[in-house]
Amino acid sequence: MSESLKNKLTKMFSDHKVGTLATIRENRPYSRFMIFFHEGLTLYTATNQHTHKIEDIKANPHVHILLGMENTSWNEPYAEIEAEAIVEESQELKNKFWDDKLSEWIKSPEDPEYLLLKLSPTSIRYYEKAGSEAEIWTE
Repeated sequence: MSESLKNKLTKMFSDHKVGTLATIRENRPYSRFMIFFHEGLTLYTATNQHTHKIEDIKANPHVHILLGMENTSWNEPYAEIEAEAIVEESQELKNKFWDDKLSEWIKSPEDPEYLLLKLSPTSIRYYEKAGSEAEIWTE
């Protein structure tokens, strides 16, 4: 992967926090909006241990993420991300990625029901804007 593409992706990941996470449930896709954090190209998202997405990921760890283009303009970058999801239990990472916005669903970084999903990309299609040609990163 070119350093230029990696820089574009990490900037976009920093600038756009809300996206969709799709899992497979009963052989059908199921999407929901999530708040994303990142270290390099690895994405993280917080969830409660009692959500359906945890069951979905245990059955099939392959997920799809859409991130970017949060405003009304079609001229913003976005990415289509194929990834493998695992539950990350590191308290250090839970603390690092804690955001007060999560308190609506999770009490605190120490809440025993707080799970962090680690989303390791296998393929990323980056678009500078709607209609542009994709730049592709693969594992």
